[in-house]
Amino acid sequence: MNHIFKTPDELLTSLANLIVSKAGDAIQKQGRFSFVLSGGSSPKKLFELLASANYREQIDWKHVYFFFGDERNVPADHADSNYLMAKKALFDSLNITEDHIFRMKTESGPAEAAVNYQQSVLHYFDNKPARFDFVLLGLGDDSHTASLFPHTTVLHEKTALVKEVYVDKLNTYRITLTEKCINQAKQVVFLVYGGGKAEAIRHVQKDARDTETYPAQLIKPTAGELHWFMDEAAAARLN
Repeated sequence: MNHIFKTPDELLTSLANLIVSKAGDAIQKQGRFSFVLSGGSSPKKLFELLASANYREQIDWKHVYFFFGDERNVPADHADSNYLMAKKALFDSLNITEDHIFRMKTESGPAEAAVNYQQSVLHYFDNKPARFDFVLLGLGDDSHTASLFPHTTVLHEKTALVKEVYVDKLNTYRITLTEKCINQAKQVVFLVYGGGKAEAIRHVQKDARDTETYPAQLIKPTAGELHWFMDEAAAARLN
């Protein structure tokens, strides 16, 4: 389902309200809310909004558990770390305790980090199917999402929940949730705004299926909901 807003600020407010609602529902039903975070500048603004005076009291944060859709192969204190961005924008402001934050521990190397993260996910779900309550995703100009990049080996992964992947064009490893893991979630939401993303959105939503070239086409929750939150600039090529 597409949700299109005139401005990024309207988009972020609506998405924050959705997160408040879904978190409240999950905490009421099951006592906790699993929230998978995305990296990048757009999520940073969302996290800062959730941590602001208007929202910080609307969620019972002590029952929220945070995961990451992907991570760069850098130390946790590196400027490029998705974890560090979330820590500064969200965790520190809300005094989130470490036992509620599942970061990808890149210090062990990408392959071991992926194995260890999968074990952490399975442990959280008590070895039952890993169905996150809410997965937040972004979209790259090349139609990648999380670290599912075009023409990479991870696009063909059918069993693992978490996998390391070497991205040739970036000359580096990433650790990422797989298609299988993301598509098991209850709610998957793409957060995309700005005219620079309009072409990528058109490819993902309107072009013939070509997941090698447009990996975000892989994201189709098997028993959950898929939402696209976009501003008018990002949605401009859909008509």
